[in-house]
Amino acid sequence: MTDKTFTPAELNDGFVVAIEIDAKAGEEQAVADALGALIAPTMAEPGVKLFLPYRSPTDPKAFFIFELYRNEAGWAEHQRTDHFKAFADKMLPRIARRERVPFVPFVSNK
Repeated sequence: MTDKTFTPAELNDGFVVAIEIDAKAGEEQAVADALGALIAPTMAEPGVKLFLPYRSPTDPKAFFIFELYRNEAGWAEHQRTDHFKAFADKMLPRIARRERVPFVPFVSNK
């Protein structure tokens, strides 16, 4: 994994995508494994600051991914990578629900 260090102000500057995923019954571990495998290649992308997948401790089918990009173009670039396309091709049929919501900072940290 690429070592990336950012100040708090730099972490509050970028383009965030919050993603909620619910795996289909019986597909929970496959989705978890695929998300884990996506961390290293995604973090190696130049437009990515953070890619943090989480799993609910009370609902094993529920996942949340926090993605922080340098800008919206970084998100677009991520969606064109081979590792993202492979994940989507393999995992979308195993996912019951996926919601992606973009956010941008509205309060300056500078």
